[in-house]
Amino acid sequence: MSSNDIEIDFCNYSDSEDLKAVASLINAYIEEEDGVEHVLKPLLQLRLVNGLDEHPKSIVLLAKVGNAYAGLLVGFENFSTFTARPMINIHDVFVFKEFRGKGVGRKMIEKIESVARERSCSRITLEVRHDNAAAQELYKSVGFADTEPPMFYWRKYLD
Repeated sequence: MSSNDIEIDFCNYSDSEDLKAVASLINAYIEEEDGVEHVLKPLLQLRLVNGLDEHPKSIVLLAKVGNAYAGLLVGFENFSTFTARPMINIHDVFVFKEFRGKGVGRKMIEKIESVARERSCSRITLEVRHDNAAAQELYKSVGFADTEPPMFYWRKYLD
């Protein structure tokens, strides 16, 4: 498989196969990160794809190799108060195991960078787990680096 065999397109919310792929890829990602007990039930899968479709600033990319869905990138456009320009945060990147190490993740990152440049964004941000060395290497290889000064990623759950 060469990088020419990998196609990256925006999710088509009118295509039931794309919608199934989004749910399947997110569930595989959740299962790998948090275990099978946390995967999305069918109703939440519907809410997920509907919510992404209705969110005015969501960007959902799907990677295909031939007719097979291989990966997913979910990002959101935001606005930087420091640069007074748009920015994109990559929220999720996932590639099915059988397609890892073949350039799928790289092509999705290249595509979101192209989208960011077209939208005159000042930067792209992402979070990566400290124990995900493969993803960290990919991100470094395409120009991502730790922030200066280093930042923490915090959260507060609301119900």
